[in-house]
Amino acid sequence: MTNLTGHHYIDGAWVAGGTSFQSDPVSGDPVTVHSGGRAEIDAAMTAAEAAFEIYGWASREVRAGFLETIAEEIEARGEALTAYGTAETGLPEARLNGERGRTCGQLRLFADHIRKTDFLDRRLDAVLPDRAPLPRPDLRMIQRPLGPVGVFGASNFPLAFSTAGGDTAAALAAGCPVVYKGHPGHPATGEIVAQAIAAAIDKTGMSKGTFGFVQSNTNEAGEALVQHPLTRAIGFTGSFRGGKALFDLAMARPEPIPFFGELGAINPVFVLPAASAARAAEIGTGWAGSLTMGVGQFCTNPGVVVIEDADADAFIAGAEAALTQVSPAPMLTGGTAQAYRAGVSAIADTAKIATRINAAGEGRNAGPALFTVDAADWMANEDLAQEMFGPAGIVIRAKDPAQMAQIARGLHGQLTCTLQMDDADLSVAQTLVPVLERKAGRLLVNAFPTGVEVADSMVHGGPYPASTNFGATSVGTLAIRRFTRPVCYQNMPEELLPQDLQGS
Repeated sequence: MTNLTGHHYIDGAWVAGGTSFQSDPVSGDPVTVHSGGRAEIDAAMTAAEAAFEIYGWASREVRAGFLETIAEEIEARGEALTAYGTAETGLPEARLNGERGRTCGQLRLFADHIRKTDFLDRRLDAVLPDRAPLPRPDLRMIQRPLGPVGVFGASNFPLAFSTAGGDTAAALAAGCPVVYKGHPGHPATGEIVAQAIAAAIDKTGMSKGTFGFVQSNTNEAGEALVQHPLTRAIGFTGSFRGGKALFDLAMARPEPIPFFGELGAINPVFVLPAASAARAAEIGTGWAGSLTMGVGQFCTNPGVVVIEDADADAFIAGAEAALTQVSPAPMLTGGTAQAYRAGVSAIADTAKIATRINAAGEGRNAGPALFTVDAADWMANEDLAQEMFGPAGIVIRAKDPAQMAQIARGLHGQLTCTLQMDDADLSVAQTLVPVLERKAGRLLVNAFPTGVEVADSMVHGGPYPASTNFGATSVGTLAIRRFTRPVCYQNMPEELLPQDLQGS
């Protein structure tokens, strides 16, 4: 088992700092972890700013090699990551192994991506000295890294959305040093990945401040990371409440910075009439599997289904048959389980909503919950559209496709919207897609949204409140654009241009 320090990694050294706390694992012994604050964030960010003067001008090949070395070092620690990850989160071993593969795949994908040049978006307008009435200067534009980036870990993906997850990979690929605020739900897992990055820094000779790691179980470190004057952008995945508070801090700075927050969604599924008439029960069974995957702790969890009333009973029967076979299982943290039960209880107490299943569980364990509501009552109660982070779903009974469209128009921003449809549903779908396209970053047909492919064309984001920047994604190679900005060089001597513009 890898040795743990419980320390922060700042400017190339493992250091103690702040108070301490103990982790709360599902199994095994807790670990003691130092909880950093403003002083540790300041030290890490100061080192990151110094590193940017070198790393921000490193070649794409140097950065690509660094990302690949991080992936190799993570793989070398695979056994320890799985052991600590399952103990801390309760996620099964197969899930942790798969997530480790995804994490390393993301790093290598970004390495390949920056070896190509498309993301640079280079634009050249040659000098026109004889143009009338005025000559045109030599103009060259390219995407350049922002500077040090702050990243927050996500509770539900202790690898792929955490220490070396997508935000960190994208920022490092862009040329931005990263200061990472560890998640208190999996501090041991986080430290092991930080050790892998530290080893990669040593192996590749990277500047020591290129990556910083500050453990914390308080708000102080997170607030300090957002407010630090050297922080140029923030990557965040988490709850709406926490993300909105940090977003407000970012906007309230003397110099506001981009805050790329992914805050969750209810990810509605619309079952269109021909599909529901032909296979409502089958769709209900498939939906139940997606709803309960990972104890419902996915930001793309499909928490709401909209279906015509005539076929709702068949859909619910299929869903109930599957959900009753799902046993309560540990949630990621005790706080997550408590919040889930509170959300389920609030829905169960709502007037005009029927409780079909309520196995919310006890302690850290949680089970599925299923509710039904008429479309008119859904649209009259804004509280029903709040995310329940866990395996709970609401089936909305609509009168007809027109009422489905009315529900669609009333949606807030989502990460995903899904259509379950047959060929005969095409005309109904054609009326819904223009509405749903404005509501979500990803539209699906005849699938379920849990499972986000890491690919060039993926968009994992959406209009507010699903995310704080609807033009961005936190998954896929387009994510690199969050941490770059366009710079135009006018009449610049060749020797002063960035390396990727020289010779152009």
